[in-house]
Amino acid sequence: MGCKLNFSETSSIAAGLEENGYRKVSFEQGADVYVINTCSVTDHADRKCKKIVQQALKHNNQAFIAIIGCYAQLKPEEIARIPGVDVVLGAAEKFNISQYINTAGKLEKAIVKDGKIKDVSHFIPAYSANDRTRTFLKVQDGCDYFCTFCTIPLARGKSRNASVAETLEQARKAAHSGAKEIVLTGVNIGDFGQGEGETFLDLIRELDTLESVERFRISSIEPNLLTDEIIEFVAGSKRFLPHFHIPLQSGNDRILELMRRKYNRELYTRRIEKIKAVMPHACIGVDVITGFPSESDEEFLDTYNYLNGLDISYLHVFTYSERKNTGALKIKGRVPEGKRKDRTLQLISLSEKKRRNFYDAFAGSTRSVLFEAENHDEFMYGFTDNYIKVRMPYDPLFVNEIREAVLTSQSAEGIMDIRLTHREDLSPELQQRLAKA
Repeated sequence: MGCKLNFSETSSIAAGLEENGYRKVSFEQGADVYVINTCSVTDHADRKCKKIVQQALKHNNQAFIAIIGCYAQLKPEEIARIPGVDVVLGAAEKFNISQYINTAGKLEKAIVKDGKIKDVSHFIPAYSANDRTRTFLKVQDGCDYFCTFCTIPLARGKSRNASVAETLEQARKAAHSGAKEIVLTGVNIGDFGQGEGETFLDLIRELDTLESVERFRISSIEPNLLTDEIIEFVAGSKRFLPHFHIPLQSGNDRILELMRRKYNRELYTRRIEKIKAVMPHACIGVDVITGFPSESDEEFLDTYNYLNGLDISYLHVFTYSERKNTGALKIKGRVPEGKRKDRTLQLISLSEKKRRNFYDAFAGSTRSVLFEAENHDEFMYGFTDNYIKVRMPYDPLFVNEIREAVLTSQSAEGIMDIRLTHREDLSPELQQRLAKA
């Protein structure tokens, strides 16, 4: 559940279990052991964990159920009371999960192993493998920022990472799994280099030299840590893609200050303008929170108008939810739930408009596309270098391949149809289907 960092850690934990003699099966098959890697960014994530436990027990009511992840670190006793849970492991213990699994059956009472988060200081590398055509490579963990809406520092501890050299070795291993694209992920990846005298810029410069990797993508980076040097490097890079995801959270400076963010709207604007100046084709995604305590109608409108006028490509919109032990709980002026949801819907609508406009701007252009393995109704999908989702008739020859394609038009579902620049690359079967069409 949750973020790309969880995805990479889940994959590595699964690989470790397979090394210990376990075999991964489908969720619905009725496994002997279920491991649920949780998120706790919102209340919805907490409720989803309980629902998944119930679903697992329906497939095998005697399954051993282990809960790990951020929710497990923050609220272990609450999870232990969920019927059917056998073990709850905190941030330090989750990578030793094989020591706690009891394949003999369920326990009468859940075991809880949750050390203090301040004692979690080791960086455990991870990357996803054999799951997709892209690999999520964990380059950093934890966060030293204490934004007033966020529980992640309490769930994952202080910022930490491996050295550049060690991270490069992990990237080589990830590339060996066959994925053509590596996505750099972490809690606060721009903070890479804690205590080592190294920086995120040092890391991406070295990664760019790896000939075994065709594509790198930066998952999310704080605007105060996204320097002009990083932007200029990506613009001239051989392998780093023109795609940035930059959290904003609010377009109003008073709300940003209450959130304890480390930038203001002026700095954020400069970052967007710099990217577009050197990479006009770049895709830019933005995180934003609606309904933060004391956010007035006028301040929300300020955020809306700011985003509407900003040269960005899409939004990830989060409805604010109260989280225990966060500073936002002390701020007066609770925004009613209905108003929060209404604001969220307005920004989702704005995001759809932004994304469609961004896609349409590239109709008729040629971009490189990495095709994925899934076959949905005889279509296969992929993403361009600048993160435009495309589709074409399914052809197994193109799974995990990068090809040049002309973007033709946007479908009603908001996906770009394409035409390959070299039609002869298609399989004979697909060429015949297209000829008949």
